[in-house]
Amino acid sequence: MNTAVIGLDIGGSKTQAVRAENGVVVAEALAGSANIASVGQAEAGRQLDIALARLGVEGVGAVCAGAAGVETPAGAATLTRLLADRIPGARVRVVHDSQLILAAAGVRDGIAVISGTGAVAWGRAGDKHARAGGWGYLLGDEGSGYWVAKEAVRRTLIRIDREEPADHLGQQLAADCGLQDTDELLDHFYAQPERRYWAGRARVVFELAQSGDPVSTDIVDQAAIALTDIALSVADRIGSAGPVVLAGGLAVHQPALQRRVRHHLGMRGVSDLRVLTVDPVRGAIQIALRELERRNSAKT
Repeated sequence: MNTAVIGLDIGGSKTQAVRAENGVVVAEALAGSANIASVGQAEAGRQLDIALARLGVEGVGAVCAGAAGVETPAGAATLTRLLADRIPGARVRVVHDSQLILAAAGVRDGIAVISGTGAVAWGRAGDKHARAGGWGYLLGDEGSGYWVAKEAVRRTLIRIDREEPADHLGQQLAADCGLQDTDELLDHFYAQPERRYWAGRARVVFELAQSGDPVSTDIVDQAAIALTDIALSVADRIGSAGPVVLAGGLAVHQPALQRRVRHHLGMRGVSDLRVLTVDPVRGAIQIALRELERRNSAKT
C-alpha cells in the first residue's frame, strides 16, 4: 500500500515541496515557480519535474498542491492533470494556496489571511467556505507588501503635485530605491514593474512607522484595516467568529501589522488572532494525509 504523501506550496517565485512517510517529513525540495498562470503550462511542468525528482514519487498515495492562480476550474484541472501524469495512481488534490494556512495551523474551521506580495482571505466553517481579496495588484491587494510601498509612492507624489517639500518617508523611500530625489520616484515606479521589488520596499514604511513617522504609521494602519475587512467579509458569509490565522511574508515578519490587525479585529468582535509559525507547505501535507485516508478507506 502506498503510504507516502507529497505536499506542494506553489508561489509566484518558487515551489516548495515536501514528502512525508507515515506522517513524518523525509525529504524537502525547492524549485522555480510552477504557477501555471504566471509561467505557463510547459514551464510549470518542468519545475514540477525538478521538485518531484528530488523527492521521489515511488510509493506516493496522495498529493496536495496549494497554488495561486487556480481560482478557475480550468486552472485547477490543468495542475491536477500535470500532477496526475507525474504521480500515477496517487490521489491528487489542488487547492488555492490560502487553504494551506488553516491546515498548517492545525485549524479545521477558521479564516486565513495572507499578506505578502499580495493579499487574500479564505475561510471555512463546516461545509461553508468563502474567499475575499486576492484580485491582484492591478485591482486590489490592499494590505499587501506591494500595496504598502505603492501607497508610500503615491503619497510622496501627492506632495510633489502640491509643491510641498519631501517628507521623511519620501526621502527614505527614494534613497532605498537608489534615487537622488523624490522627483525620480514616478519614472522609477514604472521602470520597475516587478511586484516583489516594491513589496520589499514596504520595509521602509514599517521602519519609519516604528520610529513614529505619522504618514508611515497611517499607511500601516490602513493596511491593517484592509486585511481586517477581507477577514470579516469572509467571516460574515460563513458565519464564523474565527480564529483568524495571519500568514504571508509581510504579516509574519511585521509585528506592527499584527498588532493593528488584532486591534481592528477586536474592535469588531473577533478576539482570536493567530500568526502562522510553520511553512504553509505543512498544510499541504495535512490535506494530502486526509486524501490518503479517503483513498485507503475507499479500497477497504
